[in-house]
Amino acid sequence: MSEERTNGPQGGDSRLSVENPSSVNLPAAGRPRIVIIGGGFGGLELVHRMKRLDAQVVLIDQNNYHTFQPLLYQVATAALEPQAIACPFREIFRNQKNFFFRMAEVKRLMPEHKCIETSIGAVDYDYLILANGSATNFFGLKDVEKNAVDMKSVTEAIGLRHLILENFEKALLTSDPEERESLMNFVIVGAGPTGVELAGALGELKNYILPADYPELDLHRMKIHLIDMGDRVFQALSKRSSMLAERALKKFNIDIHFKIKVESYDGSVLALSNGEKLRSRAVIWAAGVKANSLPGFDDGRLAPSGRIKVDRFNRVEGCDNIFAVGDVAVMISEGYPKGHPMLAPVAIQQARNLAGNFKRIFTKRELKPFVYKNYGVMATIGRNRAVVDLKWIQFNGPLAWLTWVFFHIMSLVGFRNRVVAFVNWLWNYVSYDRAVRLIIRPSGTKSDETRWSEN
Repeated sequence: MSEERTNGPQGGDSRLSVENPSSVNLPAAGRPRIVIIGGGFGGLELVHRMKRLDAQVVLIDQNNYHTFQPLLYQVATAALEPQAIACPFREIFRNQKNFFFRMAEVKRLMPEHKCIETSIGAVDYDYLILANGSATNFFGLKDVEKNAVDMKSVTEAIGLRHLILENFEKALLTSDPEERESLMNFVIVGAGPTGVELAGALGELKNYILPADYPELDLHRMKIHLIDMGDRVFQALSKRSSMLAERALKKFNIDIHFKIKVESYDGSVLALSNGEKLRSRAVIWAAGVKANSLPGFDDGRLAPSGRIKVDRFNRVEGCDNIFAVGDVAVMISEGYPKGHPMLAPVAIQQARNLAGNFKRIFTKRELKPFVYKNYGVMATIGRNRAVVDLKWIQFNGPLAWLTWVFFHIMSLVGFRNRVVAFVNWLWNYVSYDRAVRLIIRPSGTKSDETRWSEN
């Protein structure tokens, strides 16, 4: 392997000598360079599993931290501080000698030159792994995309927290009863895991927190709507567990609308396919995701869903040295004719298998195909309310809730994050309080000009 590194195609030979490195300033190494795009669950697992690999492992992400996305809704509803679910990559891998991180946005893939174009310059590779995850799918509803809020990042979760709290501050100031109710009504579109858990968290706010904070408001008039095109909540659960989750939601007086589609949303009124119109200044979109696309691949390597086609080793079709894992990849098999579900366990298991295959590549051994092991799912719907739906057992109630708490604490990255989350949850449980009900904006920011206060 050559020790020369590329700075992207500029006519003629795209390789640069060691004395003239690319602008990303990565050291030359007489061993293979593996570039991983995306520091989500898949990317994190890959880096960790490649710790002893004789290679230079380069992680590229537009943020300098990993986000534990399943708990974003807890940040949005003031149950956790952002630092509890985010951890810097450099802290996580500070002792990993073959690890390098560059904070950058990937602009384009250039497989013909074995390099990628980023916001900080071109980066060449010997092997490339795409683990750049997914984005919110608004299914072509442009007005909904403009006016609704989603929750795929820490920034968006904090923005949603601001929106919730600001709406109640505004509700205190208006003398128009319709406007007040519009500010106090919340609509969640999508009854998957995020939608169900967010609805339960808002129900807890309504019952335990907001009445004490806003005694001047009649919180009985606060409405929480959950809308889904399906016929039950959390389709990934068994029918029994789904029914138990729905029953727990209804204890919070959450209005659940099944077999209904969203037609439009102008920032004040949400129009539904059954002709009903809901007045709300806070529509939260949790109805679906789509693969994050990167320019550079021809359409032949993309499935109709926009995900990248991979073989059973997570190798991109038609490429010997490019791989993809997690939400961005689609592996067609007999058991999964449309590809695996876009869930964190899939990304983690694919990353684990691929890291093992890199060891086999370097030692010229036969690769091991990926086989997904579905251990089950779980969801919480407020304190002492949860469902655990595993392959060998199903249960609900306080024991399920404690199981959910333990699993999520142990899944967080970093000892500090686990301690912070545990202390926050313990305080919330004992005091029926949320300690992070803060509206904090950078100096000079006008809230009326932000997305969270539009219309």
